[in-house]
Amino acid sequence: MSRPLTIAIDGPSAAGKTTLGQRLAEKLDYLYFDTGVMYRAVTLASMERGVNLGNEKAVTRVAGLICIDVQAPTADDGRAATVLLDGRDVTWALRESRIDQNVSIPSAYAGVRDAMTRQQRRIGQQGPVVMVGRDIGTVVLPDADLKLYLDASAEARAQRRWQENRAKDQAADYKAILRDMRNRDRLDAQRDVAPMRPASDAIILDTTEEDAEAVLAYVLDLIASRDDA
Repeated sequence: MSRPLTIAIDGPSAAGKTTLGQRLAEKLDYLYFDTGVMYRAVTLASMERGVNLGNEKAVTRVAGLICIDVQAPTADDGRAATVLLDGRDVTWALRESRIDQNVSIPSAYAGVRDAMTRQQRRIGQQGPVVMVGRDIGTVVLPDADLKLYLDASAEARAQRRWQENRAKDQAADYKAILRDMRNRDRLDAQRDVAPMRPASDAIILDTTEEDAEAVLAYVLDLIASRDDA
């Protein structure tokens, strides 16, 4: 069995998807593609256009008009990839708190998810890729060579996010982070379109008690065993 060329990593926020995806892509020399940036880009584009995010029809129209691209990093500023919105570098703009607070709204719209799925597949089919999100193995790349689903308790994930924020000198309220995380989990799992869940053939990894190095080592061993098969 040859090395998997398309690797899908799904799961809730702060379960370790980003860290694993970035490290794995670096080790394998693959493109790292966090599909969450697509919905963040739709959110940003809608807000810049003055569109009410509660207006599903208007937001879906924006999603159908914009072009999003994800490339290998074009600047040495800590980014894992470069995100272009209609040719404009918006990599860091997508990480602003206003986007964090609103991205769940557009991401629940069927028309937006349909438009973004098409763009995600376009990018994913261009070459070896580690694609990270919440519905990659189930919807975006159902034929991915390797599917992983990372999970962890809400408390452990909130603690990680709290530590990340403090390290960045950002406001960090653990209780608020935990509350927001549980709310996001509920929205992602209960939405009518592409709800967050493991693919039937995904390998499920509970990272509650595992550090990033251990998870990476496990997945690299898993890939190596497939190379040798």
